[in-house]
Amino acid sequence: MNSTPAETKLDVFDLTPRIGSMIEIDVAALMSGRHAPEIRDLLERRGVLVFRGLHLDDAQQRAFTRTIGELLPQGDDGLLRITLDRAVSAAAADYLKGSFHWHIDGATDDVLTRASILNAKKLSPTGGQTEFCNSYVAFEELPETVKTAVADLQIVHSVEMAQWLVDPTPSYEDLRRWRAHAPKTHPLVWTHRSGRKSLVLGCTASHVEGADTDESRLLLRELTEWATQPRFVYRHEWQVGDLLIWDNTGVMHRVTPYDPESGRLMTRTTIAGEEPLAPRREIDRL
Repeated sequence: MNSTPAETKLDVFDLTPRIGSMIEIDVAALMSGRHAPEIRDLLERRGVLVFRGLHLDDAQQRAFTRTIGELLPQGDDGLLRITLDRAVSAAAADYLKGSFHWHIDGATDDVLTRASILNAKKLSPTGGQTEFCNSYVAFEELPETVKTAVADLQIVHSVEMAQWLVDPTPSYEDLRRWRAHAPKTHPLVWTHRSGRKSLVLGCTASHVEGADTDESRLLLRELTEWATQPRFVYRHEWQVGDLLIWDNTGVMHRVTPYDPESGRLMTRTTIAGEEPLAPRREIDRL
């Protein structure tokens, strides 16, 4: 009688009570795709998944990404090199300075990317940790009076808003380039197909549509401070070879500042979006 090899166990350890889990698994089992449904479920529930010391090469990273979703076509056959080294890409280095602020990737799109995968290749001696906050749980733990008050608010997001944080004295051409990206209006509270709700915030959030700009920015600042308080945050201390996945639809993130000359390098693959942020009728109206 032929024997079937024992199924490799997926060992999961929560890193904080509300966000982040570490998964221990060997590379062969991970690449097989057998655990993809469980990984996707954990990603939605825990927001961030950490795999220590896998040391995947570029081809392996692309292949693993395809086991859990559609690989977004960007960069080098779906893989981007994330660095502040201007010798690699001056334009990308300038843009990536915005990652020092809390944000959601693609917040000015109708359909946000589902998730991103970072692979640590080279680290900075200081700084460069990545922080994540669980915007599902941040909404769930809001006082009921606040949930009611913000339930129907629509927020204007823009590239320009985020870029002002990076360069407070832009040139005329800089402003023209920022404004070439049309603002997008999204619900502050995203009701997902699963029924769960999350807050849609970040440095692209400009103001509440139809409300006083100054008052609405105070509200957005208050909500951001609520969502990014320590109990909702996981801070990842990178080691070379780490692989990390985060749910871009329910997590905000930022990187702590580091020396642009350090050579810090991450490779990133991205899973394409699967769910529009606003209902179809709202998208059609914009």
